[in-house]
Amino acid sequence: MVGLLKRFRYTIEADLHQLFDKKESKNPLAMLNQYIREAEKQTEQTGKLLQRQAQLKEQLQSELKETTAMLEKRTKQLELAQQANEIDLVGFASQEVESYKTRQYTLLNSIEECNKEFVELEQKFETMKHKIKDMKVRQLQLMGKENVTRAHHKMDEVLKSKDESEFDDLSSYIETLADKIEKDYERTQLEARLASLEKANPVTVSIEMKKEETQA
Repeated sequence: MVGLLKRFRYTIEADLHQLFDKKESKNPLAMLNQYIREAEKQTEQTGKLLQRQAQLKEQLQSELKETTAMLEKRTKQLELAQQANEIDLVGFASQEVESYKTRQYTLLNSIEECNKEFVELEQKFETMKHKIKDMKVRQLQLMGKENVTRAHHKMDEVLKSKDESEFDDLSSYIETLADKIEKDYERTQLEARLASLEKANPVTVSIEMKKEETQA
């Protein structure tokens, strides 16, 4: 039964991996965005664990400080009890000294281990942050490629929607329109010059008009 359940679980995991692979091949940017969100979430959680580990280390150091102080105190009391030949106090102080020694040894080992683990966690935490930065750079690269691909696709659609004859007709129309605008401009300029001549020579114009009236 257990073997069957394991095979069933592995089959589901394989199907999920295959599904993710298909999604990634279809939309790598969307999958990368999802990976970044998950990585940022995990990094945030790791940062909280790192802070918690630092707090635990401080608590262990505080316990060690207290234990060391009590060990020194009980050691001195043991010496006093031995000097006073107080048998019951010697027995009690001896037990206390051994207890604090054992606790001190345990705390020292725990702090040493905690320091190692803290350094490892810190290194992995920094590595995770670098990985996220690298993924975000990759994200920008993919966004740029996606943008270029879409731009090419849009341009290809425009180019495919118009054949060469349609573009030739459009070019001819633009050239004709340009010629018309140019001629209208030239005509306007000529008319303006004639009007200027009329204003500059009003007498001559008046004589010419009288001649035309006489002939009529």
